[in-house]
Amino acid sequence: MNVVLTLNRKMLDKLFLKFNKYKKASKNQYITFYAKLPKATISVYNSGKVVFQGEEAENIAHQFGYTATARPKQQANIIGTDEVGNGSYFGPLVVVASFISDKDILFLKNLGVTDSKKLNDSKICQIAPQLMAHILHVPLIVEPMKYNKVIASGYNAVSIKVALHNQAIHLLEQHVSEPIDHIIIDAFTSEKNYQKYLSAEKNKVAGKVTLLTKAEDQFLAVACSSIIARYLFLKNLKALSLESGMQLPSGAGKNSDYVAAKIVHHSGPESLEKYAKLHFANTKKAINLAQIIES
Repeated sequence: MNVVLTLNRKMLDKLFLKFNKYKKASKNQYITFYAKLPKATISVYNSGKVVFQGEEAENIAHQFGYTATARPKQQANIIGTDEVGNGSYFGPLVVVASFISDKDILFLKNLGVTDSKKLNDSKICQIAPQLMAHILHVPLIVEPMKYNKVIASGYNAVSIKVALHNQAIHLLEQHVSEPIDHIIIDAFTSEKNYQKYLSAEKNKVAGKVTLLTKAEDQFLAVACSSIIARYLFLKNLKALSLESGMQLPSGAGKNSDYVAAKIVHHSGPESLEKYAKLHFANTKKAINLAQIIES
């Protein structure tokens, strides 16, 4: 967690007094005061800007005037987005945006909608088609071949998600006839990073976007998107498995290395671009393993 504030002299003096016992030397010439607390760090710059970082950053910053972004208390009239596949070597990157209205709440609760990470894949495959038929949503699926081309064009693992979340919300806004009170993204980067990468995108979301950590646990719209995204990821991964003739695993562990090595051994390194995200470290590991298999 990062919080950035600009404090006046009075507030700076208060900060220095309160945290002087945690003061440490800093190698950064622009930092005039640095404190290392058990669960946070505080960096005061020449400009008066103060950066609070760590698990307790938000709580400490509150003492100096910081006010966190207000969290909506409602569940309806919300667009929520989530992504699946970002941490998986094989398979696509899927981003889904969903809009939840008052009439959807009871349906979602009766269906048992919650964060997809709390549901097994069998349950997800059972309820996701019902969600897709009932809930207004926009899915964006970037299969490995396309993903690798986009990364090669200059995007990175964060900027590609910023682009996809923005585009999914932008497209969904065109189809929502009711008022949209809030737009919530399950936070995958800082607000500063999000805005930096968003500046390069052509289409911009009309409403105000709020990034919240663990939003899928708090809002049905985000939970709905996470379930649909997981379902579409699994469906696409299954299709890629059939095409490759191997059971492609989810995740990026050792099993992914071994399966990728088999693909390389049978079809060459270039064949991986159809099934995997090549910038992952698994690619190099797989090529090395394939050489061992061949020797």
